[in-house]
Amino acid sequence: MRDRDAESGPPPSSPVALITGVAGQDGTYLAQLLLRRGWTVHGITRPDPDAPSSEEFLEGVDVRLGDVSDPDVAAAAVADVRPDHIFHLAGISSVWKSWIDPVLTTRVNSVSAAALLNAAVHLQDDTGKPVVFVNASSAEIFAGSGVARQDESTPVLPTSPYGATKAMSHSLVQVYRSKGLAGINAVLYNHESPRRPDTFVTRKITKAAAAIAAGQQDSLALGDVRIARDWGWAPDYVEAMAAMAVRGVADDFVVATGHAHTIGDFVAAAFSAVGIDDWRSVVTLDEDLLRPADAAVVVGDASKAKEVLGWTPTHSFEHVVAAMVEHDRALLAEGVT
Repeated sequence: MRDRDAESGPPPSSPVALITGVAGQDGTYLAQLLLRRGWTVHGITRPDPDAPSSEEFLEGVDVRLGDVSDPDVAAAAVADVRPDHIFHLAGISSVWKSWIDPVLTTRVNSVSAAALLNAAVHLQDDTGKPVVFVNASSAEIFAGSGVARQDESTPVLPTSPYGATKAMSHSLVQVYRSKGLAGINAVLYNHESPRRPDTFVTRKITKAAAAIAAGQQDSLALGDVRIARDWGWAPDYVEAMAAMAVRGVADDFVVATGHAHTIGDFVAAAFSAVGIDDWRSVVTLDEDLLRPADAAVVVGDASKAKEVLGWTPTHSFEHVVAAMVEHDRALLAEGVT
């Protein structure tokens, strides 16, 4: 991270981006992508001493600490940075956590969006220059739709507090288009990488596979392994959001691979990557890990993103899982747990 007073950097004509949640998986990948393209990148992240450090991924990014669920923090950041593009990625992205604390989830996921959208409109009105707003929406807004393969026309019907908060931010983006804002919803389906925190079941699985193969762990406890999701590669998904921003037209886009795999498939791929074929011998099912109202299958149709943005995923499901396992095996070899 660079000093905010540093005078070096891209020329003044380069696009200026503000990324909320810049220290997260998607935020770090997006920041690095935009920097490679010559953009000036500012980011907001919430102070969290328990979170792994992301500083190595944010060199060249002007990072400020703040909680975007505080409307004043969000508004001040937009007024100070005066960005051309706002990428709203910050949020509580765990369905399980949203059931534990729905009020906090609403503040972080919905109130923050309202504050940022309002600040973006004020900036646009004050300066006369357009502001493009890209919102990280979620496949969970469609969880109760009953549609087997969801696209931009699928009815919004969430089944969890997380999904409901994402549905609200999604709707707010659409509402603020009436104010002349280029508001874009990126409806992101599940996407993974080695930067995924180990609080997520996918990273829990890959870490366990690496540890069990190394003789450092005996078993892995999971909930319902029959749940199916559409898993992609996180760097691909930030490429899609960058393409939406550059296009700069108010719209909604599903970002997905179009292929569903169960959690059992994810487990099988992870253990296969470490040479364990019989994963059931080391996996136990724990009813305490079951989540209420989980949709059985969530899979997206990204035909519109392919046609309009020229976007297609580059990594297969097996490659995504293998990359995560390889990363966790490398961490174990370095003595990092």
